[in-house]
Amino acid sequence: MEALQQIFIDKNGAIRSGWRIAVFVLAYFLAAGMSAAISLAVFAGSDMTTPESILVNAVFMLIPALIVGALCGKYLEHLPFSAIGVPVTKRAGLNLVLGSVAGAATLGFAVAIAMAFGGLAFSRNPESVDSLWYALVVPLIVFGAAAAMEEALFRGYIFQTLERSGYAWLAIALTAVPFGIVHLGNPNAGAISTINTVLAGVWFGLAYLKTRDLWFVWGVHWFWNWTQGSIFGIEVSGLTQLSATPLLLEQDTGPHWLTGTTYGIEGGIACTIALIVSTIAIHYIPGRTNHIET
Repeated sequence: MEALQQIFIDKNGAIRSGWRIAVFVLAYFLAAGMSAAISLAVFAGSDMTTPESILVNAVFMLIPALIVGALCGKYLEHLPFSAIGVPVTKRAGLNLVLGSVAGAATLGFAVAIAMAFGGLAFSRNPESVDSLWYALVVPLIVFGAAAAMEEALFRGYIFQTLERSGYAWLAIALTAVPFGIVHLGNPNAGAISTINTVLAGVWFGLAYLKTRDLWFVWGVHWFWNWTQGSIFGIEVSGLTQLSATPLLLEQDTGPHWLTGTTYGIEGGIACTIALIVSTIAIHYIPGRTNHIET
């Protein structure tokens, strides 16, 4: 009986992390399934790649991830809601701003590398001046919702449960690899783009470990995508429909291994270099790590 109990309960008397994750996954997919059914009903017969449909789908997947994660934390680990990584505090706002700067700067660094080797050039897009709402504001909202959803799912309860159990590197591996795999279905994905997406998962994971705050990671992810698509006019993981009228028009002359061409800069080694440098910087820059009291 004691041996059987140890399968479910650890030495501290808590439910083992694997079972907690299993409960979260089951509950999340049940909740997300209901949300997806509502979304499909709302957009029945519509184009599911429009900014409006992507925004609604992201919100319908984000809410279950946060609610189910918070409930699992409360009832399986006796943690406060803030343990899910989204406290509403002044520091959260600062972390969001700092993360946004880090994301935009890292994307800018990748672009600078590609430009230095002659692979990218840019010109002003005259159409964006007449449509700043659709050029900047609408994509900002859509990219924000999509990034929040992905971070709540990939760096939310599953990641945090493993980290709290002392398996931080396992948490990074088990979330970064699937993060790369789910992007294989994007247009023109390839080997380099998949490696870069896995590296981005590591980048986001370490960013969370640095701050224990999803606001920071959300800002990094959000402004990487928005700067890439809405400012530079570069494909975002192969997608172009979210930034129809960017501020700049991209001239991508390749080679593909450098700039990613039709997948966007995330498919080239200019991105690889920028991600590695930014990951090292975030990991080693001095700063207090915020621990969750359990």
